[in-house]
Amino acid sequence: MAAAPKESAAGMGSASFLQNLFQARLYKRNQGRITRQVTFAAIAIAMLLGCWRLHLSADPTDVAMRIGLPGALLSIGLWVAYRMVNLAVFADFLISVEAEMSKVSWPTKTELVRGSMVVLITILFLAGFLFMFDLIWAMVFKYLGIVG
Repeated sequence: MAAAPKESAAGMGSASFLQNLFQARLYKRNQGRITRQVTFAAIAIAMLLGCWRLHLSADPTDVAMRIGLPGALLSIGLWVAYRMVNLAVFADFLISVEAEMSKVSWPTKTELVRGSMVVLITILFLAGFLFMFDLIWAMVFKYLGIVG
């Protein structure tokens, strides 16, 4: 009798996700907390904006479609987002992201200001350069009678 293939953490199926939806436990509760919170907040904001747009586009006289449906979708979406950041595969990814972010050497404030100034000055220079090309081409086209 052949042994059943083992399912790796990276290859978890939809059955595992559905089982995870109906649990309230936290996976590796104290690890990757910041990245999980930020990820949940981003998903929650996207859900909130989508439900708000649905609320605005619904018929004003139909209370169920105007308030009930967006409210139900928001509740379900927030629960799914909460469970998603606690899904083992996704949570492990977020934990490793936070670990890598803590290893990065971030620039000091003066380095950040200097680098930003270089970028801004370069962008302004290029914008002026393109504006001059635009003026030259406008004069050429006006001289040739292409533009009135």
